Amino acid sequence: MSSSHERYRAARDVLLGARGNENAVAEFEWPTVDAPFSWAHDRFDPIADGVDRTTLVIAEEDGSVARSTLDEMRRRSNGVVRSLAGVGVRRGDGVLLMLGNQVELWEAMLVVMKLGAAIMPTTTALGRRTCATASPGATPDT
Repeated sequence: MSSSHERYRAARDVLLGARGNENAVAEFEWPTVDAPFSWAHDRFDPIADGVDRTTLVIAEEDGSVARSTLDEMRRRSNGVVRSLAGVGVRRGDGVLLMLGNQVELWEAMLVVMKLGAAIMPTTTALGRRTCATASPGATPDT
């Protein structure tokens, strides 16, 4: 039996091969994947494992550049998954992400997907109290 990753990739390949085929939508069948399917675990991680090719480049206004490889993003996000799961973040929870366009934002999005939680992107202009009000059950740090 093939893995969710292999079935997902095969379905993607069918779609890519169907470009220009007007009947492709009608003929396409979504793959059966293991439940619960996580794009970040079942698709991203197998592709990223051991790949030391730069995949993310953030160019800052000051001219500095931050880079990350696929494998670095996989490893760092897995470490944060363990930490957040350890403090109680679970599937279905909302996770407020208040970061600028930086490597950590993209890694944090992978983390939230791996946990099965919901990404709640938030502007960095909000303060702690506003965030706590917007997220039921949260309390601002003092």
